[in-house]
Amino acid sequence: MNPTEKALWFVESHLPDAISLDDVAASSGVSRFHVTRAFGAATGRSVMGYMRARRLSEAARKLAGGAPDILSVALDAGYGSHEAFTRAFRDQFGTTPELVRAESSTKNLDLVEPILMDSSLLATLEPPRFETSRPFLIAGLGERYSCESSAGIPTQWQRFGPYIGNIPGQIGNVAYGACVNGDDVGNFDYVAGVEVADFSDLPKDFCRVRVPAQKYAVFAHREHISTIRHTVNTIWNKWLPASGHEIADAPEFERYGPEFDPHSGNGGLEI
Repeated sequence: MNPTEKALWFVESHLPDAISLDDVAASSGVSRFHVTRAFGAATGRSVMGYMRARRLSEAARKLAGGAPDILSVALDAGYGSHEAFTRAFRDQFGTTPELVRAESSTKNLDLVEPILMDSSLLATLEPPRFETSRPFLIAGLGERYSCESSAGIPTQWQRFGPYIGNIPGQIGNVAYGACVNGDDVGNFDYVAGVEVADFSDLPKDFCRVRVPAQKYAVFAHREHISTIRHTVNTIWNKWLPASGHEIADAPEFERYGPEFDPHSGNGGLEI
């Protein structure tokens, strides 16, 4: 089992329990940072967000089945009060526990079912090369994403495209998609940018990323850009656990050279 499969098993086996991200990471045999990125790459969800949605989905089924005591359902779902449970339930489903119980139905709810891993998503990777990079600076447009909202990244690149070649201090013609400031629930900042000599005279809405000197494993993604998630999934859930390496809590990025065609999505890139 890869780290995501182990995490899924652990979450589903401990839905009623008060488990933390540390517990999930320990069960998967990797760090918190690794399991967060691996789970997001494989499922499109954050670990703890998935656990919360699964608990609330099972709670909704109990309510629709006529559970007499909403507080007991709330406690079983990991919430310490009726009020906290109601807020979370409304955020997840757009309705209240009382209404679901009164209607005795979940047909209008978008329940989250257990994820079944599809190993066919795992591509056969070319062996990576290893580089020790110099420190450098990236500047560009940044957005905060969750695992679930990261489908907005292509639109971000469309907004950034007109800036390329017109940025003060730009170095070279390589573009970077940098993932930084990730947190334990799967949120991260994504910066579409280019290398710059310094951070002076940049547009006021630009984000700035300092990439430290670091040892990197560099993977080639030669297929259409739309399949990049397959490669990322394989890196985190197959190659890295078997590699003997430990991931650094540092920026990770895509590197788009002149061979990449942003109009067609073809030409390949490096991760």
